[in-house]
Amino acid sequence: MKTGIIQQSLSGFYDILADGQVYRTRARGNFRKKGQKPLVGDHVEFSEEGYLLKILPRENALVRPLVANVDTAVVVTAAKEPDFSPNLLDRQLVALAWQKVDALLYFSKTDLLSPAEYAHLAKVAAGYRAIGYEVWLDEAPFAQATLDQLTSRLAGKVVTMMGQTGAGKSTLLNHLAPELNLKTGEISKALKRGRHTTRTVSLLEVNGALVADTPGFSSYEDFPMTVNDLPQLFYEFQALAPECKFRGCLHLKEPGCAVKNALENGKIMPSRYDDYCQFHDLIVTQKPIY
Repeated sequence: MKTGIIQQSLSGFYDILADGQVYRTRARGNFRKKGQKPLVGDHVEFSEEGYLLKILPRENALVRPLVANVDTAVVVTAAKEPDFSPNLLDRQLVALAWQKVDALLYFSKTDLLSPAEYAHLAKVAAGYRAIGYEVWLDEAPFAQATLDQLTSRLAGKVVTMMGQTGAGKSTLLNHLAPELNLKTGEISKALKRGRHTTRTVSLLEVNGALVADTPGFSSYEDFPMTVNDLPQLFYEFQALAPECKFRGCLHLKEPGCAVKNALENGKIMPSRYDDYCQFHDLIVTQKPIY
């Protein structure tokens, strides 16, 4: 029996990376009986006869993209084409915070911005840096210094690229590791969104990291947390919560709320607070999944 990490799942087969080699396996039927589904990134036990036998305990499991045991996520966010959406970015950041995944922000397609648009986005980026996120924003995309920093930052990690369709995830990977030569696609002018060029999730060896190039999306719905969990997933709210008048403050209508006071004094981003309120309402109204 051997242990390894699932590198790719395709048509019922699981390619497992172990000891520098890739082994193709099939899962035993007992996974289906137990309601278990092996995911890319799972640490597993398998036989040399080609059967996947056991899924080892997971550190985390993302829904979009569907990948397990992620150390770091690079959230690739288009500055334009498709237009930057702070709401979509915050949806991803909340999902990553819930799964305790380290999030890095990379803004792509900055060469399409006017000087005024770039100046505005630079202020947005500064806001996320103030929260504590690592952010890469360059006037010219794929600056070598940034690529070198990302390469160093991701080394030794299991990483997922994530972001909306057309944001440039595969393009960024091609710049980090040109030998990959991943397929990329142009933005759809008619629909104002990208074309899906990545169809499956697979872990690629990139400069000492295992990186998942994953399919993009046009919307993001992943709110398994409760309304009481949500404030902890906005890190700037979490830092201010001890100053609120009431323990367990939801930062909505409560008096003496430090978060609302910080909002009124320009110390937190209005877009972040607006998204927090929207996500709160989504959690309250969403139907339970059985």
